[in-house]
Amino acid sequence: MRGSSSADQPPLALTCGDPAGIGPEITIAAWLARKERQVPPFYLISDPHLMEARAVQVGASVSFVPCAAEDAPGIFAQAIPLVPLQATVRDDPGVADSGNAAGILESIDRAVADVRAGTASAVVTNPIAKKPLYDAGFRFPGHTEYLAHLCVEASGISVQPVMMLAGPQLRAVPVTIHIALADVPKTLTTDLIVSTARVTARDLRARFGIEKPRLAIAGLNPHAGENGAMGVEDEAIVRPAVELLRAEGIEAFGPLPADTMFHARAREGYDAAICMYHDQALIPAKALAFDETVNVTLGLPFIRTSPDHGTAFDIAGKGIARPDSLIAALRMAAEMATRQRNVSPT
Repeated sequence: MRGSSSADQPPLALTCGDPAGIGPEITIAAWLARKERQVPPFYLISDPHLMEARAVQVGASVSFVPCAAEDAPGIFAQAIPLVPLQATVRDDPGVADSGNAAGILESIDRAVADVRAGTASAVVTNPIAKKPLYDAGFRFPGHTEYLAHLCVEASGISVQPVMMLAGPQLRAVPVTIHIALADVPKTLTTDLIVSTARVTARDLRARFGIEKPRLAIAGLNPHAGENGAMGVEDEAIVRPAVELLRAEGIEAFGPLPADTMFHARAREGYDAAICMYHDQALIPAKALAFDETVNVTLGLPFIRTSPDHGTAFDIAGKGIARPDSLIAALRMAAEMATRQRNVSPT
């Protein structure tokens, strides 16, 4: 093990998210809570004029210091270090605008470039709305897929990004994500379950410090198919995946009935739940700890976390948005980066 701590690692790169959402004000609130909530140092990639206007709008007493990313650590204690965007963005809280797409994507691009260059220790993304990006010609389903594309663009190596909702009581991973429920049985394969679980187990070891991760594999159908009485997918697709994972030395078990996987006693038996579709994972994760759960992207060559909520256009600019999930995302990113730095290369 190498000695390392969060004090001697680069700051976190925080993206602007959608300027019309609550990203600007929860960023301000997170910085204001930096001492009592132990928020690790970060710098924001955004428009200085927008941030200054939003601070005034929500009645926050805060200063912004435009800077280069490498200068952020010396600024964070007194002000929010702000790396200015080249693109301009419109400051109209609650009104989605496709004209902001260039600035949103520039913020993500620069954060990823910084972490790959070692200037930042991890990427933390404020929430984005997909519709304005689609209207501007964005061709990726969302943040996660775009981050995977940037990895290919930078290195030529394809990756499998895996979404994990991580909270204090549950880590949940959906195998299929943003597709219609009717398409899940057609999309779900043994290979997809196995590859998702492999990525999860690997990152739980490297970035969460769990030496031998235990993976609970959910069934697709009620009662995990009831031995074929309620659908064939659990026996034909899910069970073979569990057997392959166990043959590789991964401690996986299932398929399990999803309706009994998430109570307190059941959660004591595993480190992550591998779920077959989006809501099977996200409903229990958000129900257990909505304000403290973090969206983590596993499988990338860098660390990325995000709040588990969206842009909340309906309350943007009102100063009532809670920063809890962003603070949790910042803290988790810093902890993951420290843990990863402490693991000796093999």
